[in-house]
Amino acid sequence: MKTAPDRRMIVPPGMEAIVERFHYAPGVLVGDTLYVSGQVGRDETLTVIADREAQFEQCFRNVGKVLDAAGFSFADIVELETWFLDFPADLPLFMQVKDRFIKGPVYPTWTGFGVASFSMPGIVCEVKVKAVRGGSP
Repeated sequence: MKTAPDRRMIVPPGMEAIVERFHYAPGVLVGDTLYVSGQVGRDETLTVIADREAQFEQCFRNVGKVLDAAGFSFADIVELETWFLDFPADLPLFMQVKDRFIKGPVYPTWTGFGVASFSMPGIVCEVKVKAVRGGSP
């Protein structure tokens, strides 16, 4: 009989409110794979960042907190999903920010979507990733 790998919830310092208030894990580690919940541009007090570029940066900083708490890095990301309120208009600015965090030569897969709204007013983007330990070249 095959046993399932252990699952461990990843909750970086400062993200406890997400678990307490919304009842979901910022990340779940299963074996060598980390699933990071969609991260938005809000700070530890759940305040949404108003400036678009700063909000995109905060999305990636939040992803980075989950990666770091599980012992991963941006280089371990194998899959990227993004949702945008104003798609594709926000894509050029978003790509500039993304490239500050995710670098080649081996890029993750990437799927982007346009949506009508998000869970909190003011959110313009959400970033979700999957990472595999040792996924970096």
